[in-house]
Amino acid sequence: MAPTTAAAAALKPSPFSREVRRWRALRRMSQLELATLAGTTQRHLSFIESGRSAPGRAMVVRLAESLALSLRERNALLLAAGYAPAYEESPRDAATIEPAMTALRSILTGHLPYPAVVAGPRGELVLANAAFEVLTEGAAAHLLEPPVNVLRLALHPEGMGPRVVNLAAWGRHVTESVRARAAAHPDAGLDALVAELAGYLPAGAPPGPDHLGFAVPLRLRTSGGELRLLTTLTSFATAVDVTLAELHLEAFLPADQETGELLRRRAAARDATPPG
Repeated sequence: MAPTTAAAAALKPSPFSREVRRWRALRRMSQLELATLAGTTQRHLSFIESGRSAPGRAMVVRLAESLALSLRERNALLLAAGYAPAYEESPRDAATIEPAMTALRSILTGHLPYPAVVAGPRGELVLANAAFEVLTEGAAAHLLEPPVNVLRLALHPEGMGPRVVNLAAWGRHVTESVRARAAAHPDAGLDALVAELAGYLPAGAPPGPDHLGFAVPLRLRTSGGELRLLTTLTSFATAVDVTLAELHLEAFLPADQETGELLRRRAAARDATPPG
């Protein structure tokens, strides 16, 4: 007997079911792997993905966690399942996240005389310390107008690009990092940014057999000499606010003694310059 219209509709995968399948395919996970991580059975997950079973809110959250979704993506999955978002998205000047923002400002100040920035998910500058000026030296005014994009600034031919001695290698590090983020968390904006950034890099031969990956410091020409800088990235691993979870702090460290001394001299010169 053919199924009734109502029965057929009940078995039709919902937007939530399709999203779970899409994310599972993106993560290259089997139903058994995802079910095990989420604390359920493969049979139950199969029913969820086919639309035969409607999961409770707790199960949606467990699936989102098991799929390593960002907080923004978890909210979207909850909405697709018919539930309210679980995570707030506060304005960056909201009182609720001011303690965290104050802590970030303290970290930036404490990192001096070395440059450090806090950026959003697509490279938009949120905070920077005084040593950020070494990265903006000589940059075109239009690249420094808010909202500043630190990724664009890093590679643009009117930004840091002409001053980066190892632009091909370091530029690939920047673009591949953004590309990996876009692959793990699909975002048309990030895809467009990757294409733009790649266009700023010099064409060249592929890496040879002695290629060491991206295990090289940023080599940056400045008015006081060449800097060799290592970078570190820090994020809020346990944030429950979308805004905080999407921020990352990028701190630059000297790769040699000469770089450290040059940055200390620049800081002393800044401190000795009268304001205004």
